[in-house]
Amino acid sequence: MIARLIAPKIEQSPKSVLLLGPRQVGKSTLIQSLNPDLEINLGNEETFLAFKSNPSEIIQRIEGQSKLNTVFIDEIQLHPPLLNTIQTILDSKEYKNKIKFYLSGSSARKLKRGQANLLPGRIFAYHLGPLCMAELNYDVNMNKALKFGFLPEAHLSSENDFSEKLLSTYSGVYLKEEIQSESLTRNLEGFSRFLISAAEMAGLPLDYSKLAKQAKIERKLCSRFFEILEDTLVATKLEVFDKTSADIKKRPKFYFFDVGVLNGLLQNFVVSNDRKGLLFEHLVANQIETSAKAKDLPIKLSYFRTRGGFEVDFILEIKNKTYAIEVKSGSITSSDAKNILKIKEHTNKINDFYIIGLKTESKSISGVKIRELSQFLKEIGL
Repeated sequence: MIARLIAPKIEQSPKSVLLLGPRQVGKSTLIQSLNPDLEINLGNEETFLAFKSNPSEIIQRIEGQSKLNTVFIDEIQLHPPLLNTIQTILDSKEYKNKIKFYLSGSSARKLKRGQANLLPGRIFAYHLGPLCMAELNYDVNMNKALKFGFLPEAHLSSENDFSEKLLSTYSGVYLKEEIQSESLTRNLEGFSRFLISAAEMAGLPLDYSKLAKQAKIERKLCSRFFEILEDTLVATKLEVFDKTSADIKKRPKFYFFDVGVLNGLLQNFVVSNDRKGLLFEHLVANQIETSAKAKDLPIKLSYFRTRGGFEVDFILEIKNKTYAIEVKSGSITSSDAKNILKIKEHTNKINDFYIIGLKTESKSISGVKIRELSQFLKEIGL
């Protein structure tokens, strides 16, 4: 089992914990490794029905334990009203400062949209993504990563067929257990088509009209469906950095949370030359986001693009510094360095400039740092 960087913070948290993350990133495994005294899985139908029909179920189960300090409730988003009871327990004279709850969920949508009680002042929220490079000691087979991403089971398996099967079925599990079971949309067929079309256009500035036409849905549904992807933690939206200029193109981009899941949606695990650039860009976005979550560091990731076509892949704001980042899967030249520096003509907010290469020696060209992804993450503290 790979040790997760966020685990000590969760274990040592002085407050109860809400751990959010997409399916199959290892939330349950992480919390189970902390050996909670009582474990409740609301994903189990019998357990869910017991809690749904009896508001006192959690209190009765706690009282049924002779010694209890920690309680793990999995899939908490399936029954948000339970949070009210948990607050009552945490505030009671009998249990105050004596019980710590570990709550986990693969979707924040019901908690956010349903105005659930998020226990202000009583709970710390953390996020878990796929494996990050630091958890793998920065020792990663990049070709395998571009194919299968960093979901623990898919990345660590030595059987390629197993990884492909796991990732190919991810969309089906997601549609059934997130979208259908939580009734996030009545138009399940339209959402299924949208999901594939969104995968095909991932990493590109959004064109709602084109996407709607391809998915055969109404244009107004695109924005709503992207909200579902965000709320279920499957995709991340990147806005444009510094929108103050009229010359800036303001369309957002979306990246799926894992490049292996992206390949699974597209049913294509071939890292061909025509796909390598986009896959590597996706992987870089994934690792920046995932690494920040693993270290519980706040970041802001955006991109830069003018109406004239000048673009910088990523702008990363972290620890009071702002980095301009270009991603290159092929050879890196002095022209690439000169190109990224053109952003100075549009903003003076950049502190450092990087080009991340798929395979390159660490060097500097005209003040631009050339690094492999693992070296870049180390240098900026991720």
